[in-house]
Formats: sequence, C-alpha cells, structure tokens
Amino acid sequence: MVSKPGLTGKQRRFLRALGTGVDPIVHVGKAGVWENTLKQLEEALEAKELVKVRVLHSHDDDPKSTAKILAEAVGAELVQVVGRNILLYRPSTKKSVIELP
Repeated sequence: MVSKPGLTGKQRRFLRALGTGVDPIVHVGKAGVWENTLKQLEEALEAKELVKVRVLHSHDDDPKSTAKILAEAVGAELVQVVGRNILLYRPSTKKSVIELP
C-alpha cells in the first residue's frame, strides 16, 4: 500500500493501534457502495474520526479497491486494509477527538 503524504508512518502506526479496539460501524454488502453507505460513513467519521468498515462476503468487489473508493468518496485517509476490514481516518471539522503524534 502506497501511503499518501497526509499521514506519516508514525501516525499510521498510532491509528492502526487505536483501530484494534474499534468495531465495524459501516458494512458494505451485496448492493455495494451507495449514497446511504457514504452518508453513514460521513456521519461516523465526523463523530469518531477513526472508523472501521467491514466488506461482507456477499460483496463482489475486492476489499482493497472498495477501500480506495470509500476513502476518495468521503475525503478520508486509508489507514489499513486487513482481510475484509478497512480502517479510515478523517479529522473532524467541529471537534477533533484524536490527537495524532
């Protein structure tokens, strides 16, 4: 995975460590990525900043390509893809919850 210039390696490691205790909030299923999925993801990112997305087995697309689509659609940083779990980060516009190192 090629890292974007937005996050340093140290910041990515920090976010990955925080992500281990996070449960998936958004699920991408057979229907794929729709407006409702993106809206739900936007709201979750604004509230929590670090969101785990689960790509269900019924979804036909590759989890890595789905992760790139989701990250670009909501303007988030793709932190990690492990199996069918995607970890996305975007700082809140109202109140930042996570202090990056």
